This record gives sequence, structure tokens and C-alpha cells, in this order.
Amino acid sequence: MKKSISALAVMILSAISSFGQKTYTLDKYHSKVGFSATHFGISHVEGSFKMIDATLQAKKADLTDADISFTADVNSINTDVEYRDNDLKSANYFDAAKFPVITFKSKAFTKVTGKKYKLVGEITIHGVTKQVEFSVLFNGVAVTAMKKPTAGFTITGKINRLDFGVGSAPATSGISNEIELRSNVEFTIADNSK
Repeated sequence: MKKSISALAVMILSAISSFGQKTYTLDKYHSKVGFSATHFGISHVEGSFKMIDATLQAKKADLTDADISFTADVNSINTDVEYRDNDLKSANYFDAAKFPVITFKSKAFTKVTGKKYKLVGEITIHGVTKQVEFSVLFNGVAVTAMKKPTAGFTITGKINRLDFGVGSAPATSGISNEIELRSNVEFTIADNSK
């Protein structure tokens, strides 16, 4: 059964890639960009960005030429605690008034083995741009309820918030320097994709 599903995914990808470059847009109803930070070394505080957008463009069936762009609205940060969310949006951390958007632009998307990929690109947070690397699991392709080919991915990685000037040292804030990122996203072929 798994082999037949994988074969179907390959057939769908091959079919949609045989007519040139395709553009995929983010299915926001089935995507989440999340993060986790350690609090005083004893627990993890999780959050996400409620307002996100992304596009993926590719010609190849294995997506190794994928060009990915992503944005997140800093004011949409959500940790389920209003006071903490407001603090994170303030000048103490992200300073959303001055730096309202987080952006990412891919530089390379390469296959490691099987469905595992490596995503390299530049991320801009708090006005600072750094190169980052994420691990990506390509979960496959399906024709969803939207009646269009849709590709799903799980993206994981880590960044150091102090590299971007976000917040103070753990000794005063209690928040770990290392922030774990985990996203589950779906990209659906755009209506105007050729």
C-alpha cells in the first residue's frame, strides 16, 4: 500500500513538473510555523505565528530546484499568554513596531536521502539577516479536498536568538539562547501556475 501511494506521488509530481516551472502557494489552513524555547532550563514554552505566507517554485519532480520564500507577521505571535505575547512584540524582544516581519529566502534545497532534504537560506529577524540551515522531511504529494496537487513538508531546525539581537541573556531573561523551530506546511499548486 505504501509503495502504491509513493508511486502515485511520483506520478503526480512528474505530471505537474513536465510543463515547466510551477508555483505553489501556502495552504494556510493546513500549515503551522512553531517555535520552542527553554524556560529557566526546566520546561519548554511553545508558540507560533498566526499570520504567515510562503511560495514555492520548482521545475524538477524531486523539487531539488525549489525556490522558497516565507514571511511571518511578528504581531501575530501567539504563545497562548497575552502578557507574554505583548512582551515578545515589545522592544524587549522582537520590537514589532520597528521590525514587523520575519522573512526567509532559500538559497538551496538539496536531497540528502529518500524523503530527507536540506534547506539553506537567509532569514531576517529583528532587522538582522543570517544564513540558516533546516532539515526537511518531504511528506509527499496528494490531491486534497481543494482538488489540486498539494505537497506537504515538516521543517525543523535551531537558531540562536542572540544572533539576531532578540532579548537579553538567559541569566536575566530565563529564556534559552537556542530556539527550536518546527513547522508543518502544505503547498498547493497556484491557479495561475503554467
